[in-house]
Amino acid sequence: MPPTKTAPPDRQRLIVLLGALLCLGFLATTFASYFVSRGSLRENISESELPLVADNVYSEIQRDLIRPILVSSTMASDTFLRDWVIAGEQESDRIIRYLREVKTRFGAFTSFFVSERTRVYYHAEGILKKVDENDPRDVWYFRVRNMKDDYEINVDPDLANADAVTIFINYRVFDYAGRYIGVAGVGLAVNAVQSLIKKYRERFGRDIYFVDRTGKIVLTEAGMAGSKTLAERAGLRDLAGRLLSGELHAQQYEVDGAVRFINMRFVPELQWFLAIEKDEALAIAGIRRTLYINLAICLVITVLVIAITSVFVNRYQARLEAVATTDGLTGLPNRRAYDILMAQALKESDRGGLGLSIALIDVDNFKMINDRFGHLIGDNVLRAVAQLIRGSLREADILCRWGGEEFMIVLKGCRKEAASIVAEKIRERVDAAGIASGGEILRTTISVGIAERLDGEDEESLVARADLAMLAAKSAGKNRVRIA
Repeated sequence: MPPTKTAPPDRQRLIVLLGALLCLGFLATTFASYFVSRGSLRENISESELPLVADNVYSEIQRDLIRPILVSSTMASDTFLRDWVIAGEQESDRIIRYLREVKTRFGAFTSFFVSERTRVYYHAEGILKKVDENDPRDVWYFRVRNMKDDYEINVDPDLANADAVTIFINYRVFDYAGRYIGVAGVGLAVNAVQSLIKKYRERFGRDIYFVDRTGKIVLTEAGMAGSKTLAERAGLRDLAGRLLSGELHAQQYEVDGAVRFINMRFVPELQWFLAIEKDEALAIAGIRRTLYINLAICLVITVLVIAITSVFVNRYQARLEAVATTDGLTGLPNRRAYDILMAQALKESDRGGLGLSIALIDVDNFKMINDRFGHLIGDNVLRAVAQLIRGSLREADILCRWGGEEFMIVLKGCRKEAASIVAEKIRERVDAAGIASGGEILRTTISVGIAERLDGEDEESLVARADLAMLAAKSAGKNRVRIA
């Protein structure tokens, strides 16, 4: 095939101009979007973004807490539990086994039941104690007994698990007559809730923590926050009261010159406020990151468009060149392609000192085939002969349509004796082949002239000797090979 040519200057200028226009358009659009986004950042965060994140986190909290609440509700209405209490709490191992099953099946940190009649505290591992009104650690039970709501969510140390801080769902239990008979429920380890907060932070990219009604920060990703209050956070002293009262839901404040945004939402299931904060610097960093991503996308798109354009232009050019160097009938290289390929073969032969032979092939009696069967049949014969020849050659050999019913083979690194063997093989294949055409099986033969290049011999002399050898084969009766 012809060597690859350098793209013409006009084509290069067209591709460069297209790339420049694409880059300018993408850059103008990207930077305009960046500046507009940065200008509306604060308003968007305060009025839309943080409230939306608060709603999403609240939905997540509801989803994550609804299961333990439902489990506690199911325990409170479980006929086995109520029947066992009404029957006098006989065989305590039965209730312990029941609580252990609840804990295991639903993956709770703990499960429990405290009886109003006996004040016994049952849990999944056995009987813990009897609750006492004078014990400060049992205040929770008497608070739940006297409350009006069906359940509460409370954070307390778990006596049954080495005082591990636990979030309890305490559900009031009534008998069939509506009389209060105790408290049942499950507990979640605070570290599990910490994991939820961490998950929320990673998902939504915001600082998240919980504040009780007094302003005390009760739970963060790091755990229980101790005695620190919202008012003790830098920049929030004057805003804490208004945020807790509901007068403000979202506000911005400054810490060491940096602007932060805060949104507060009350979570009735926990009786806590959900606080979500965001640093403006991080928000701008996100916009900048988006800018860089957009620039990278613009670059990739520009490169792809230029590459695709270049490929299509080059393919179109290659197609034009292929049309100019390919024989339309047989699909073989034509005389123009032969000139280029032969020049390369001669240089390789001179450089490597290797032999070079050519074989000029002529289809015998082709004029008679055209006259008798028509030119369409003749074309079929030429195509069939070209395929038979091509199938007998090496990948490195060159086969061209020389003109009319003639073909030229250039055999690189091949002496005349080996070339004669190749030519004889081709002659035998053509002679033995039946060419199906027009409902008939035609047989044809070829005459071949072989010439090996002499030292320093030019192409014209080499081809002339091969032509004479081919004519000698014709004169000797056709269907044979002759060596010049």
